[in-house]
Amino acid sequence: MTGEGSLDRDGRRVAWREAGEGPVLLLLQGYSGTAADWDPVFLGELAAAHRVVCPDPRGMGESSYGDPAEPLTVEGMAADALAVLDAVGGADALVVGWSMGGFVAQALTCAAPDRVRGLGLIGTDAGGPDAVLADPADWARLVDLSGTPREQASRLLDLLFPAPLAGQLDAQVGELVAQAKAVLDPSVLRAQEAAIAAWHATRPVRVPVAAPPVVAVAGAADVVIPAVNLERLAARWPGARTEVIDGAGHGVMAQEPQRVAALVTSVT
Repeated sequence: MTGEGSLDRDGRRVAWREAGEGPVLLLLQGYSGTAADWDPVFLGELAAAHRVVCPDPRGMGESSYGDPAEPLTVEGMAADALAVLDAVGGADALVVGWSMGGFVAQALTCAAPDRVRGLGLIGTDAGGPDAVLADPADWARLVDLSGTPREQASRLLDLLFPAPLAGQLDAQVGELVAQAKAVLDPSVLRAQEAAIAAWHATRPVRVPVAAPPVVAVAGAADVVIPAVNLERLAARWPGARTEVIDGAGHGVMAQEPQRVAALVTSVT
């Protein structure tokens, strides 16, 4: 990352990191992720022609949570992201979201379609009760906070990537992932899980009439948000282009960084 910034929202700090120069690309992180966790090759591909702005979600990284009694919602995270876009002086942006960040990207687009010149969705779903969810056993492993941070890191990598790649990455970067896991606030993770559950329990709002162009990408081997959700995304966002990447899991942008970066930046 080449820069960072923050703003105050009613006493809450909303922080971001950024890299590159050019048109603004707002990059929204998934469950338990921070701005520091993006795959560096993927980030570098995006930053080659964009000013990539990566907010820390509420309560994560350098962003504070604020009032613990205030529930976390996808719409609230979208409002934070829009405030970041205002702060960096972006009249509009290419908005790219992965996993939970894809929920936030869609909510932001519905709330402020004039601020989104293109929407890139990676490993995500359209929300509502029609979304195809992970196998309950896989979801339970994703949100399992038991064991040491190193054990949690191994579980996470095993869910994000197919075998044998998951094992190879565990040996290479498992300790770094463990260090990141060790500093996460369990109460914030539970709040994110509640926001995700609400996203799937409520019918999605109608998309804007003047919706931006959309491209949606998924790994064929994704067990966290199955690739069949691309069909639901295409139904929700008419005209959306979809692409399934064979052999890739939920961390598709880390497995195929050049290909995914090219896809999501081709939307505008």
